[in-house]
Amino acid sequence: MSTKTISVDEEAYEQLRARKREGESFSDVVKRLAGERSWDEIVGIWPDADDLEEAIEEGRERSRQRSDRIAEELRGE
Repeated sequence: MSTKTISVDEEAYEQLRARKREGESFSDVVKRLAGERSWDEIVGIWPDADDLEEAIEEGRERSRQRSDRIAEELRGE
């Protein structure tokens, strides 16, 4: 496989290094990250993005409530 050399500034390098998983090369990191979609892209695809955001927040709230309830039970309250 042929290779290309690219230059990135120090900040970009540190961000890539921080996202690098054990056993991954920098090429692997770039390929993995390049395949990710941002929320802005998903909003254009998902027809009810507002509903999705609301559903996520509701799920987070239920999770917080469940965590609080479990913590109370463990404390014997």
